[in-house]
Amino acid sequence: MTTGETRRKAFVREILGRSDYAIIGELVEPDSKVLDLGCGEGELLQWLAENKNVEGRGIEIDGPKVQRAIARGVSVYQGDIDAGLSGYPDASFDYIILSQTLQETRRPLGVLKEMLRVGRHAIVTFPNFGHWSVRLAMLATGRSPRTQSFPHEWYNSPNIHFLTIRDFEILARDQGWTVDRKIFISGRRVGTHLANLMAEVAVFLVRR
Repeated sequence: MTTGETRRKAFVREILGRSDYAIIGELVEPDSKVLDLGCGEGELLQWLAENKNVEGRGIEIDGPKVQRAIARGVSVYQGDIDAGLSGYPDASFDYIILSQTLQETRRPLGVLKEMLRVGRHAIVTFPNFGHWSVRLAMLATGRSPRTQSFPHEWYNSPNIHFLTIRDFEILARDQGWTVDRKIFISGRRVGTHLANLMAEVAVFLVRR
């Protein structure tokens, strides 16, 4: 493989304007059953149905977003993922997706455990609070950081749990979960060097 080919492979394409969606699109196998937690307006589920022939469902807490998802033909219902997934039996989906929503949940460990009960695999993506820009912003200002990944003020931020890549890796180890894939994104580039410092977004493929 030439240096040019290696460099090209380091870049991540985008789906619906998001690099993590492109990674999720690669991880999900065709013809699988998918549940997307915090699915918003169902854009990702629609893309997976059209391009991977998945049987997809979604859960979203915001009523207007649920209505817009249904209008685009996606099977979504309004619900609070912190309340659990008791309506679903064990291993009823091939993949459970939680895309940049983990840090907004009240009970992140409970949500992850339910994902791994209901799904054979969990795909979890989250912004990395350990990124150098976050560390620098805190050091320079002495305030809660505002960066591209964390643009909100502390008092109106939807993010209530700030985690790093290292935090998630330790949690997976302590819970005995198997990490099949971990992909770290900075901008549109994938890299593993000093990931906890350099990566803006992490994508983990996990199973029990």
